[in-house]
Amino acid sequence: MIDSDLVKKLVKEKLDDKMFLVEVAVNERNVINIFVDSYDGLTIEQCINISRHVEYSLNRDEEDFELQVSSPGLSAKFKVKEQYKKYVGRLVEVVTNADIKLEGIILSATEDGITLETSTRELLDGHKKKQLVVKQQQLKYNEIKSAKAIISFK
Repeated sequence: MIDSDLVKKLVKEKLDDKMFLVEVAVNERNVINIFVDSYDGLTIEQCINISRHVEYSLNRDEEDFELQVSSPGLSAKFKVKEQYKKYVGRLVEVVTNADIKLEGIILSATEDGITLETSTRELLDGHKKKQLVVKQQQLKYNEIKSAKAIISFK
């Protein structure tokens, strides 16, 4: 079976400073799935360059393989910290380890976690109608069960 650590090393050799590796998965039939992303958006040419580099670096005569290189997709769950950084200023859905679902805008993403701004309507003392309450929550990455971008077509 192809060594996924070797594939990761090969991919990282072709990443520029705006690109990042999301995941490398190699199954028992040697199907290699590489997911990369970029803060500026990923182009087909970038995927082709990575694919060619990996393909030419591995020896098909020793071990045959199938290779696929792509971005994770808009609806995919975040897997690496860089994805949170990419989505600063954008709307996301976060599910905490306590199964609390939050929707909000990522205000910042650090090495430790994110700051999420959420808006809810709550009944406040002295008001007859629910008022919009904006809160900022600090979440560490180890407190997040899953997160993904919310795509709005408005």
